[in-house]
Amino acid sequence: MAAGGRPPKIGEEHWEILRAIVAEIAAEVKRRVGIDAHAATIRKTLREAGIGRVRGEERAPRVERPAREGYGYSEAHRRWEPDQRYPSCLTDAEWALVEDLFEREGGQGRPAQVSRRALVDACGYVVRTGCAWRMLPREFPPWHNVYKTFRRWSAAGTFERMHDRLRGLWRERAGREAAPSAAALDAQSTRGSPQGGPSGFDAGKRGASAVWWSTPSACCWR
Repeated sequence: MAAGGRPPKIGEEHWEILRAIVAEIAAEVKRRVGIDAHAATIRKTLREAGIGRVRGEERAPRVERPAREGYGYSEAHRRWEPDQRYPSCLTDAEWALVEDLFEREGGQGRPAQVSRRALVDACGYVVRTGCAWRMLPREFPPWHNVYKTFRRWSAAGTFERMHDRLRGLWRERAGREAAPSAAALDAQSTRGSPQGGPSGFDAGKRGASAVWWSTPSACCWR
């Protein structure tokens, strides 16, 4: 039996039969063509001619299943329109939906030296790629300006308002109420350090066993 697999269908007891078949093929080639070829030459020629294994039964044709509506990434998420510096940047149509949340009309102080849209695109680039602030490409505003603006918008809840608006627009587009009527929370177990709270003593491991608790990890709005 082959190691880790099924036993071979053709064993050593069949080798003599195979040698006889190959000898018959060599004799037939000599009779028809007049070439006295070695068995190894015949095997090589058969491989070069594409003569190989043929399955005894054909596989059933693959049934194409209709694509299900999902919420993962699609070609629309991977697009790169001419008005985008990077795929993570907003298009003109997307910016028109949230522009008023970031632009401040009639504000006090000197006019802004950096475009608000460029700052939003820079924040989106960092969030999407996970790069360090100092590693922002040079096409974006200076990283320290982007970082301070991101902190200010986060503290003011600007991104949350943008998320709520886009969620409402999407729900209305799908024919649902703008505000969700229910929410499903998921949780995961997270191990805390001994400094995070009381700990017990595990005599088997002769060490302190930390406290486990559940924390919300995802939210699904309906």
